[in-house]
Amino acid sequence: MSPPSLQERYAPHNACFGCGPANDKGLRIRSFREGDLFVAEWRAEKHHEAFDGMLSGGITGTLLDCHSNWAAAIHLMERAGADAPPCTVTADYAVKLLRPTPTDSPIRLEARVVESSDDRAVVEATLTAAGKPRATCRGTFVAVKEGHPAFHRW
Repeated sequence: MSPPSLQERYAPHNACFGCGPANDKGLRIRSFREGDLFVAEWRAEKHHEAFDGMLSGGITGTLLDCHSNWAAAIHLMERAGADAPPCTVTADYAVKLLRPTPTDSPIRLEARVVESSDDRAVVEATLTAAGKPRATCRGTFVAVKEGHPAFHRW
């Protein structure tokens, strides 16, 4: 049995489509920390395809967004010396689709925080499949405060 992912450890009741362990119909990304890198491996199913054998660009964006968001949340938690990550949301992100992503092998996500302040982090991420980078992302993720609709989602 594998160790709990960041999502399972810190937000087991989260129903986010991309990363929520409690969403049976979601992607259920499982992110892990490896030094200063955040990694995840994910397998696509037929209903995630845009066309035969190739991943939907929207699913690609969701994978990169949610995985990067968790990298930011854990980074901000550690920066603050907190016991739990702040709830973070996506302020902006840009995805570059480099080439089609095949769905017949594992998809790997890697993310790294490249800039941060007390309440936000900029993350760069890559989605790789069949040994080649398929998409990249750069996004800003912000810790929300009481009163924001997402504040209590974790």
